[in-house]
Amino acid sequence: MRNMPEQAKIHNTITSELWPEFMLHDPVSNRNWGKLFDIFSEFQFSLESNGEIIGIANCIPYFWDKPFEELPERGWDWVFEKGVTDNLQGTKPNILNGLQIAVNRDYQGRGVSSMILREMISIAQSYGYKYVTVPVRPSLKSKYPLISIDNYIKWKREDGLPYDPWLRVHIRIGGRIIKPCHEAMYISGTIEDWEEWTDLKFYETDEYIIPGALEPVRIDVNKNIMVKKMYF
Repeated sequence: MRNMPEQAKIHNTITSELWPEFMLHDPVSNRNWGKLFDIFSEFQFSLESNGEIIGIANCIPYFWDKPFEELPERGWDWVFEKGVTDNLQGTKPNILNGLQIAVNRDYQGRGVSSMILREMISIAQSYGYKYVTVPVRPSLKSKYPLISIDNYIKWKREDGLPYDPWLRVHIRIGGRIIKPCHEAMYISGTIEDWEEWTDLKFYETDEYIIPGALEPVRIDVNKNIMVKKMYF
């Protein structure tokens, strides 16, 4: 068992290596990330092979007693804040939410993500939680930024499974797609911030295709602001 500072460092390192830079500037995550290891340490875990970390998961329990179709549009940001608030208010959780699954690049494509998901389900069951929710970020959606998420999640292969491989992983272990959350992350910054995060230049007001983003990003040079509302 790794101590908490070491665990947090490992998770942070893998996270920063896998996600686009702009995703590391979500204010909800930045305010609350450390609380995962301080308050919810039992729900953060990693898988090892021959002493090497091959994948990690970050989870947070929360309470929800309405139909899942009514989950808020703020998705990932909402559930992160909800889990923290429930804990502070003493509200007993009944669902485990998977905030992140990240697989070491050297072990991607080997079924590690499925192993992590199954472990997540096992942990939820050990705490008596009936359900696990995951705000899934479709892994190939960034290749189709002009296609709406509502349409993209309906794309199917000939075998009837989703076109997107990350969605397929969840479906294969018994999950179901509930709905897209269109404002799951809200990342705001100045044009200078976004130019630094993306290595691009933005000279005029318009929508831009950003590498790694799931949809076009609106830039307003007059207001010197760039805002990204992103489903996850």
